[in-house]
Amino acid sequence: MFVPKRWLAVLLSSLLLPTTVRPQQSTATPADELTLEQAIAIALETNRQIKVAALELDKFANRLAVAKTHRLPHFEFSVLATELVKTLNFDFKKGDLGTLTGIGPIPQTDVSVTAPRRPAFFYEGGAFQPLSQQYRLSLVDRKIETGREIAREQLRGKRQEIVDSVKKTYYAALQTQSALESVEQSLKLYQELDRVTDRYVVQQVALKADSLQVKTRVQEIVYESMTLRDRLADQKETLNNLLGRDIRTEFQIRAVPELTRYEADLTAAREQALAQRPEIKEAQLKIKAAEYDRRIKKSEYIPDLSIGVGFVSAENVKVLPQNIVRAGFLLRWEPFDWGRKRNEMAEMGKAIEEAQLGLHETQNQVLVEIGGKYRKLHQARQMLITSQLAQETARENVRVFNSRYAVQEALVKDVLQSQASLAEANHKYQQALLSFWTAKADFEKAIGIDP
Repeated sequence: MFVPKRWLAVLLSSLLLPTTVRPQQSTATPADELTLEQAIAIALETNRQIKVAALELDKFANRLAVAKTHRLPHFEFSVLATELVKTLNFDFKKGDLGTLTGIGPIPQTDVSVTAPRRPAFFYEGGAFQPLSQQYRLSLVDRKIETGREIAREQLRGKRQEIVDSVKKTYYAALQTQSALESVEQSLKLYQELDRVTDRYVVQQVALKADSLQVKTRVQEIVYESMTLRDRLADQKETLNNLLGRDIRTEFQIRAVPELTRYEADLTAAREQALAQRPEIKEAQLKIKAAEYDRRIKKSEYIPDLSIGVGFVSAENVKVLPQNIVRAGFLLRWEPFDWGRKRNEMAEMGKAIEEAQLGLHETQNQVLVEIGGKYRKLHQARQMLITSQLAQETARENVRVFNSRYAVQEALVKDVLQSQASLAEANHKYQQALLSFWTAKADFEKAIGIDP
């Protein structure tokens, strides 16, 4: 098919446009632009999952305050309102209450006292200070402190998890945005080609089939552009949710450095992970908590000894003394429990062994994870370098074919093919770049680096 030179000139001018993916030139105000660092900072402050983990940590302050109150004196007060079911008769024989010098027997004669049916009130109260229980209560306090440390490590883990999710979502949105820019550039090229083709179909220079083929390709690119726009909208909504704000908040994404030099020693990375991964510290603290449980149970062999004072007051009861005040020691002890405490301690000993095995398993899993993330990071870095070279090669091919076409040594289809190859190389480069960013974020999370 013969192609006029003026048509080729139009195509050539379009093909010579740069196709390298560049940061989008947004007309939004700077306040609408969201950098990766800003996204991480916002997520750490307003993410709802992090707030929930922080509230769980704050609960332990209240639990510890409650536990400390058990070490202080506790007060009891009760009132009993009652009435006799039937009248009671109390018979006292002469001298039943003893004999006093100078007075004689009490009572001096037989006496009968009747307690009629009428309302009566008994008031009882007291204050007791635990003594021997202080040791067990101190163990309870230390166990709660250990629980608070576990919650703190869980909060650290949640913060690292959210930061990792923010990075991956941001990178994915950035890659989608770059792909969308590339597709929109291709759409402009094919729209211009479609316009020129329609003109030359009318002039009977081009075939109708050529025009339909171009129109089909235009619609395919329109569909691809629509898909990328929808994907970008979904990713932005997901990112807004991670940031703990309205998912409808509009923002622009800023490009991050394409490749940073990131070298790490596997042995050093594993040592660092063993030292600071929240999961390992949490497993170590669980052993400590299980040991406290066993010590608390063992302390139950110690009798409970308290010191205190109490009183009993009876109102509208004439037979009994109206006020009785007592002071002394209160001892509670269960010498025979039929082996209950022994079996409970044996169970807690097994819980300690389970926690120790869990620690070793967690350490091995972390070491395996670090090795996998380390190797994947290096693979992604190598793939990125390869894709970058392929991109440069495709760009050079476009330049060569354009130059050969200028001296009529290449066909238009060759130029279009080289341009399509460059678009594919750009796409693979963006995919490799996203894989590298993701692998780097995973490696940093695996090490346990705090944001």
